[in-house]
Amino acid sequence: MVARFVVVVGLAVVPSASAEENAVVPRIDGEWWQVAGDPDLGPLTDPKQQPVDFAVWQAADGSWQLLSCIRHTRCGGKTRLFHRWEGKQLTDRDWTPMGIAMQADAACGETPGGLQAPHVIRLGDAFHMFYGDWEHICHATSQDGKAFSRVRDADGKTGLFTEGLGANTRDPMVLRVGELFHCYYTAFPNQKGAVYCRTSPDLKAWSASRVVAFGGSAGTNPFSAECPFVVHHKQTGFYYLFRTQRYGENAQTSVYRSKDPLSFGVEDDRRLICRLPVAAPEIIEHGGRYYIAALLPSLKGIRIALLSWAVETMPGTVRGEALP
Repeated sequence: MVARFVVVVGLAVVPSASAEENAVVPRIDGEWWQVAGDPDLGPLTDPKQQPVDFAVWQAADGSWQLLSCIRHTRCGGKTRLFHRWEGKQLTDRDWTPMGIAMQADAACGETPGGLQAPHVIRLGDAFHMFYGDWEHICHATSQDGKAFSRVRDADGKTGLFTEGLGANTRDPMVLRVGELFHCYYTAFPNQKGAVYCRTSPDLKAWSASRVVAFGGSAGTNPFSAECPFVVHHKQTGFYYLFRTQRYGENAQTSVYRSKDPLSFGVEDDRRLICRLPVAAPEIIEHGGRYYIAALLPSLKGIRIALLSWAVETMPGTVRGEALP
């Protein structure tokens, strides 16, 4: 087990926080441990390849699974495919590479080499994976939580919905709120990146889209609202949106807090509470604790750390960088 100590990273001054009772902010708590690296893809391996957006979950046999989009490979098209790792414990280092898990299927309407950002949830005995095909959000299912089969419509296509061709609809994340599943994702119609949400009672019929976060100091460029991940903090009732702007050595993810899972701020920073120096984070709740998984700064692997929630002891003030 890693040595534990508290590191408060990227917390910010936010005037609106004084109006929220029992509000907390996320913080990286301790050292990172690496779980995945730069995989061997056989003839599809390229020195420039990078493991990027990913999912982490526990399979039916209790093992931990990590599925990452590997970009800049030699698979052709948009150069992206999915690779899987497996670990015995969430806290283990260097999980076992399990090989290429999925490539885009043009016969299903998917863009060649266009697989992006898988996300997996478990419902009863079934596992559901949502992913992007460069233009649509798609769906696949599994019984063991390891091997997934695509869900196709009557025409044999996998696309569930899109914000329009050329908008690069991607990065889905699904959270159940009451009786509805909320699918958060990003796209950039007219080159303006935003976080969208659609809801469904059954993972089949989806509502019209709604913009739930856009603009503000995080920006409006095509990559200013990537990798949305929403956490419901049950002790306080708040929803937290993690929204990435930058990858690499200068990674940045902005975090927003709201009581409404469909409203985190449109050209409005009042719900912005902190920034973390990470990219594409996924928040994992396990054994009564929270963990954060994120990309390595080198973009050559994936790491995990403990995540804690800091109570705001001084109303309206949190230690750390001032927001621009």
